[in-house]
Amino acid sequence: MGFFQLLMKKKELIPLVMFMTVAASGASSFAVYSLWKSDVIIDRKGNPEPWENVDPTVPQKLITINQQWKPIEELQQVRRATK
Repeated sequence: MGFFQLLMKKKELIPLVMFMTVAASGASSFAVYSLWKSDVIIDRKGNPEPWENVDPTVPQKLITINQQWKPIEELQQVRRATK
């Protein structure tokens, strides 16, 4: 008996299958989305310091409330001194 034949025979399973499909696709899409964030390091050898490439004008969180970015002068001096 095929999957769709089972669903047609037991119609009460259709909403359950739909909810499970939506939940699984949402979880997998969020996992893929999280891999592209800058705080997840996948390739340590090719880019050992990925935080140097983060654009400060782009929010890095899902929800950002009242974010104001100002450069810290001490860090800017250290960055200039090490380059």
